[in-house]
Amino acid sequence: MTMTIRHTLLRPLSALMLIAIMASCSTTRRLGADEVLYTGVKKIDIVVPDGQKSAPGLDGQVKNAVNVAPNNSLISPYLRYPFPLGLWVYNNWSNPPHGFKHWLYEKLVAEPVLISDVRPEVRTKMIDEILDNNGYFRGTASYELIKGKNPKKARILYTVNTGPEYPLSSIELLPDTSRLYHLIDSVAAAGTYLRPGSRYCTDSLSAERVRIANVLRNRGYYFFRPDYIEYLADSTIAPGSIALRMTVASNIPQALLLPYRTGKVTTRIYRNKGGGTPDTIMTRRGMVIQMQPSRLRKNLIPSCIAFRNGRTFSVRDMNRTQTSLSRLGIFSGIEINVYPDTTSADRLLDVDIACTFDAPLEASLEVNVTSKSNSYLGPGLTFGLTNRNLFGGGEQLSLNLTGSYEWQTGRDRGNSIFNSYEVGLTTSLSFPRLLAPRFVPRSRREVNWTRISLNADLLNRPHYFRMAQFNASFNYDWRLNRYASNTLTLYKITYTKLLNTTAEFDSVMDANQAIAQSFRSQFIPQIAYSFVLDRPIGNDNNINWQFTVQEAGGITDLIYKAAGKKGEKKLFGTPFSQFIKGQTQLVYNRRLYGDHWLVSRVAVGAAHAYGNSKAVPYSEQFYVGGANSIRAFTVRSIGPGSYQVPKNLINGYFDQTGTFKFEFNVEYRFPIYGPLHGAVFFDSGNVWLLRNDPMRPGGKLRGSTFFKDLATGTGAGLRLDIGMLVVRGDLGIGIHLPYDTGRRGYYNMKSFGNSLAFHLAIGYPF
Repeated sequence: MTMTIRHTLLRPLSALMLIAIMASCSTTRRLGADEVLYTGVKKIDIVVPDGQKSAPGLDGQVKNAVNVAPNNSLISPYLRYPFPLGLWVYNNWSNPPHGFKHWLYEKLVAEPVLISDVRPEVRTKMIDEILDNNGYFRGTASYELIKGKNPKKARILYTVNTGPEYPLSSIELLPDTSRLYHLIDSVAAAGTYLRPGSRYCTDSLSAERVRIANVLRNRGYYFFRPDYIEYLADSTIAPGSIALRMTVASNIPQALLLPYRTGKVTTRIYRNKGGGTPDTIMTRRGMVIQMQPSRLRKNLIPSCIAFRNGRTFSVRDMNRTQTSLSRLGIFSGIEINVYPDTTSADRLLDVDIACTFDAPLEASLEVNVTSKSNSYLGPGLTFGLTNRNLFGGGEQLSLNLTGSYEWQTGRDRGNSIFNSYEVGLTTSLSFPRLLAPRFVPRSRREVNWTRISLNADLLNRPHYFRMAQFNASFNYDWRLNRYASNTLTLYKITYTKLLNTTAEFDSVMDANQAIAQSFRSQFIPQIAYSFVLDRPIGNDNNINWQFTVQEAGGITDLIYKAAGKKGEKKLFGTPFSQFIKGQTQLVYNRRLYGDHWLVSRVAVGAAHAYGNSKAVPYSEQFYVGGANSIRAFTVRSIGPGSYQVPKNLINGYFDQTGTFKFEFNVEYRFPIYGPLHGAVFFDSGNVWLLRNDPMRPGGKLRGSTFFKDLATGTGAGLRLDIGMLVVRGDLGIGIHLPYDTGRRGYYNMKSFGNSLAFHLAIGYPF
């Protein structure tokens, strides 16, 4: 027994001794007499005159100029890891010429980053240039070395005095002597920057040049470049301000002073394997040369071409054509080239478009980890087969067979019974056009889709139930503009059936008939409409608004009533559900500076059963909690309202859904190092019942108790963002539960440990 104790204590004691030895070893022993180890930036102190604010983005530009990572950097350039292993190896190990020790030395060693490597005097000159570029011509930058007990180590304190900003006192545009100059002046005057009082800023001037050039390139001046516009700035005319004059580069080619119109448009369609015999046809949007044999509807390519012969040439038409062709999903490569027509006396640009067919059939096998909005996480397998051009009009026929095993993330509260496996088969036929009457509004600049889909799913909750679900739907997807999209589900019918249940599940349903009604086998015939607005606001903000409304059973019920049917109505011998459901979500993204964002979300939803149904189907009810909701609580562990599951009802999570939902989230996102990002968040929300349920007291929505019923939590998380994939871990901390926990005050969690919930998920929460 004694030997076991000693052996158990030996490892942690050895680790502590090793850490103490490494910490006590010098990391500056090998430095020269005049060398000082750089240990990061202590502070960047930016001082602006009273009553003024620093220029937007100035803090980030200054930080980028001085952001040199010290050894063992944690958050560059401010924080370091406490144990500089690489420096310790450099100062205390010798480097053998070969062998394992040489290999280990090379893997661990890190040469010291010195103050002389950082060159702070050069950094301050860079800051001076940044100040000048932002209109602070009297600004100065300096630095100071902050040394501690070891004079061979130093941090750097940068002090930046911006001085007063220089505004634009006057703007002199181009003389109105030509059509080009007149257009440039009109575009410049329509902007918001080139006006007296604006702070002088080279970045803003460059952005204005780009804006003017983009407008000109859409007005026929295809070869015009931003650097053809120049500025002359004079600070002597009005002291403390800038008099600005716009000029055009003296070396601008004369050929660019007149606009171009669109000439001949030629589209070449190449086979996936190359070769073939050319087949030429003339269309209303130019000539199409297609290599045969290949299949393509005659009007498909012209519908994607935005160019018009004889119309003023526009780069916007190039972008629209490229986008429309690529959204068809049938080409592996699309290239658009423009050439001046040297044979014509008119100023024409001929357009040559080259498209190469992708392989018509594609098979895929994916092994992945999926994360769902209900906090389910687990491995999945998907086998897909797609025909990209079924009828020669860009139609896509896809077949997907999926299988997954899922478990729920979050603090374990007995909810492990939600672990499940699921298999499904989905078939979809998509047409790149609306098979709808012409009066339906749509954008001709976008590809609109008609989708027909069939789906079958088998869901198994071990120890509780096995459920089958079948659905068929007919959808329209179209865009009003580049920011707004619509989805109209003209008809969708879903059939759910409990194949078998266990005695434990039956006992739960017997205890609450309202819940049992929502689980019954039923048809759900419905129509739905969804609208999404995703639009940037300025350069640093974005708003995303989603709205969805569903109606189930109404049309079917009208048909039955017209036929004289009364009482409970059935479809193919099974009752069908009747309800109306609406939900909306608003997400606002605001860039604070650099890659620092403040993201907030508000979500509201309501559902109401009527007519043929006493309860909204369980799959259509709302719930809160989980990785994408209130992250301090496990999914379906809160609500409805102030209802608390009795302690003797271990399966009460089936009760914790509702027909009204409100959620509010706010999250501060910031970079840490490379692809690693962090977040701090606050979540609040709950679900309620629109009808009173005696089995769930406190569950009905009431205005007098609304705010008291909101569950709240906070927390922090890490995100590994590698572009196409974001792996997220969030630790939620409960603040307030909507029911009586026995503790007084707003913070009523039973204990800090009991208030924690960790969620692992894929993708951002909103």
